[in-house]
Amino acid sequence: MTETLERPAAVGGEHNAATATALLPPLQLGPITVDTPVVLAPMAGITNTAFRRLCREYGGGLYVNEMVTARALVERRPESLRIIKHEPDEVPRSVQLYSVDPVTTGHAVRMLVEEDRADHIDLNFGCPVPKVTRKGGGSALPWKIRLFESIVATAVREAARGNIPVTVKMRKGIDEDHLTYIEAGKVARDSGVVAVALHGRTARQHYSGQADWEAIARLRESLPDLPVLGNGDIWSAEDAVRMVEQTGVDGVVVGRGCQGRPWLFGDLQAAFEGREDRYRPGVSMVCQTLLRHAQMLIPYFDGDERKAMQDIRKHVAWYFKGYPVGSALRTQLVTVESMAQLQELLDQLDQSIGYPGDDAEGPRGRAGSPKKVHLPEDWLASQELNEDQRQMIQDAEVDTSGG
Repeated sequence: MTETLERPAAVGGEHNAATATALLPPLQLGPITVDTPVVLAPMAGITNTAFRRLCREYGGGLYVNEMVTARALVERRPESLRIIKHEPDEVPRSVQLYSVDPVTTGHAVRMLVEEDRADHIDLNFGCPVPKVTRKGGGSALPWKIRLFESIVATAVREAARGNIPVTVKMRKGIDEDHLTYIEAGKVARDSGVVAVALHGRTARQHYSGQADWEAIARLRESLPDLPVLGNGDIWSAEDAVRMVEQTGVDGVVVGRGCQGRPWLFGDLQAAFEGREDRYRPGVSMVCQTLLRHAQMLIPYFDGDERKAMQDIRKHVAWYFKGYPVGSALRTQLVTVESMAQLQELLDQLDQSIGYPGDDAEGPRGRAGSPKKVHLPEDWLASQELNEDQRQMIQDAEVDTSGG
């Protein structure tokens, strides 16, 4: 296996980066300058150190770790400490924190500051998973606007001790009748965050339908004095360019679109620099990248090759979307047990097969359908917490990510 992947020939001819016109200026997040205004969205079980570093090899941006709960961090749970671990070449170190309690939030942020574990902190208010929302967390929380304000303000105050910028990621709201993004965006700005990212869907939508880019544009207009980032349905560099042109955002957040395609960040950097060259990987490049991904997972799991193979299995379908890999071989790949076996299976593929075109592009992962949002009793009756809700909401700090 080769350690360095060669970039395919540019599509559409050669382009000189020095004379190209940049689509957007660098993204400024407090003391941090992100030259390519692209953010890797935290995804549970996906955006670990191995995947972040792999994406970073292709293009610039801000690479955020998997979400970690404030409570788990304060309790120093081993898996949470693993999640926030960054390798020396990961600069800046970006940590996404989930919390429903201002006090716990403060302790967690103080820990990150005092132990020098982060350069940037993002707060997750986008998770639509029922086990989170039924306790008032995730995308359900901004409805309780004073609780939202308290969490954000506490995080900003504690992070300021280390000159660490704080951002917020959120959804439009609970459903179309309970939208929160404009009010929450203004509260976050007034509380001192340096940017807000909006996923253009409600909690009810989960990942179904289309992301509402018009809502992202409205938030951009509502916060003229704060960077706004857009998230949702960015499957290609061309999608990112369209979002910028249609909404006026200062940068984009990419989630499912990069699954099985870490080279998407190379495409995004090219697009934001005004260049037209894109990756069009054939089977050989896909195999090399998958192998490198698997190799990088081994040290992440402290040398446990079996765990690394268990982790890489879920990536197989994404990497080979649209490529002529037979069902029997796919089945073997998603039950792989060792690096040697993975290499042996990939060697069975015809390495001369080129890029399959549109079949390899488009949505990744399951979109699903709209779902009932599970909420605490009487949650929507008021935007203020009642006493029962105050007692209950602390139980919302669970180890589930998404948004």
